Amino acid sequence: MSLKKQYSKSKPVCKVTFNLPKEATNGGKKVVILGDFNDWNVSKAVKMKAGKNGFSASIELKTGKDYEFRYLIDKINWTNDWDADAYRPSPYYGIDNSVLFLRTENKSKKIDKSKKTNVKKSAAKKKVSLKAETKKAAAKKTSAKKAIIKKAPAKKVTKKVVADDLKKIEGVGPKIAGLLAKGGFPTFAAVGKAKKTELKAILDAAGKRYQMHDPSTWAKQAKLAAAGKWDQLKKLQDTLKGGK
Repeated sequence: MSLKKQYSKSKPVCKVTFNLPKEATNGGKKVVILGDFNDWNVSKAVKMKAGKNGFSASIELKTGKDYEFRYLIDKINWTNDWDADAYRPSPYYGIDNSVLFLRTENKSKKIDKSKKTNVKKSAAKKKVSLKAETKKAAAKKTSAKKAIIKKAPAKKVTKKVVADDLKKIEGVGPKIAGLLAKGGFPTFAAVGKAKKTELKAILDAAGKRYQMHDPSTWAKQAKLAAAGKWDQLKKLQDTLKGGK
C-alpha cells in the first residue's frame, strides 16, 4: 500500500506515510506533495525522500475529515496516488485529485464498573433475543427459498470476469486502468489481445489528458503478465520510460 496510517491513541491526529513507486515518476528526480493540508501552496509543499524503490514522506494530520492531494514531479508533472482512498474531480477539466480518508478518531473512554455491568447484562439479553429472532428469520428464509425453487425456472449462471490490476503495466495508472476496463479490456489477457489502435481510441475518447499516452508496449506487457512471466516483464519494463 502506498498510504500507511498510524492513528494516535491520545490525540485526534494520524501519522500518514505517503509512498510513490519509482515507476510512477517516469524518471523524475524530485517529488513533493501538495494538497488541502498545505493549501496547495508550493512554498509549503511536503518534500519526499528518494529511496531505492521510490519516494516517501510522513506527515501528521488531524483526523475527522478528508484531504485531497497530488504529487508534483520535478516542478512540471503531476500524478495521483495509485492506492488513494478515492478520486475526486479537481477544478480543472479532466483532472482528478487523490483523496485521503482520515475519518476515524481513536479516543479512549473510561467507563465505571456499574455501567460496564449494565452494558454486559443488556448485551446478554439482546444476544438471547437476537438468537431467537435469527432462528425465526432462518426458518422463514428456508421456507421462502423452497417456494421460490418450486415456482422459479432455472437461471443460467453468468461467469463474472475478475479484473486484473492493470496498473502493473508500465504507463497505466488508476484512471487509465478504469478507462481500459470500461472499454472492454479489464484483464491482462484482454489487453494482450488488443490492437494498438483499439487502446489508442479509448485514450483519445477520454480527452486531451490521456491522448499524450502511448500504448505501443501495453499489449506486450499484458501478455507477459497474463502468463505470469513477471521476471521477463520486469526486464522489459527496465528498458522502458513511462511505458514507451
